[in-house]
Amino acid sequence: MNLNSLKIAPSLLSADFGRLAEEVRAVEDAGADWLHVDVMDGHFVPNLSIGVPVVASLAQYARRPLDVHLMIDNPEKYVEPFAEAGADSLTVHYEVLGQRLPEMAARIRELGVRPAACVNPPTDVEGLLPYVRHFDMVLLMSVNPGFGGQSFMPNVLPKCRKLAEFIAAEGLSCDIEVDGGVNAENAAELRAAGATVLVAGTTVFGADDYAAAIASLRGE
Repeated sequence: MNLNSLKIAPSLLSADFGRLAEEVRAVEDAGADWLHVDVMDGHFVPNLSIGVPVVASLAQYARRPLDVHLMIDNPEKYVEPFAEAGADSLTVHYEVLGQRLPEMAARIRELGVRPAACVNPPTDVEGLLPYVRHFDMVLLMSVNPGFGGQSFMPNVLPKCRKLAEFIAAEGLSCDIEVDGGVNAENAAELRAAGATVLVAGTTVFGADDYAAAIASLRGE
């Protein structure tokens, strides 16, 4: 996966689960770069979603990288099963791991998967900065994680700018991903703030024309 060129990752949480294979093929044909997969445990976030068997199934027919976001309390138990299932990147939370982030990043990398770290809307990105060099990507949540269809929180924009400035100053090669309420209007602000990966669920899967929705996120 190429770093630092804009990528669009439709969130499968908003897809029609009864037609998941068709939905995946449709967004791939429409120009999706990655497929974003939300894993929720009902503890770290108040919802349950996709698990290891679904990721393994997706990996059988997906033609784009699977960007798997582990919104779970105990990622150390699950990074290996998700890597074996076919995840191309695994995102873990700063709120869960704190100072253990470098150890987790190393373990994910040993599994042949891209490591990523995430911060939720209330979390200041400042605390994450010492750990950024261990990761290939940082995910900034622009809604409270757990449910799709929420409104974008604009306080992610200064966090994105601060992170982008830090990455540039340190000479790092690290994607900045933003997830939550992303649409054509705020996508322009996010791109300007330094985001390189935009996750969009309702904006893509709620559109009549997936290709047009994805193009709008690119500013086309």
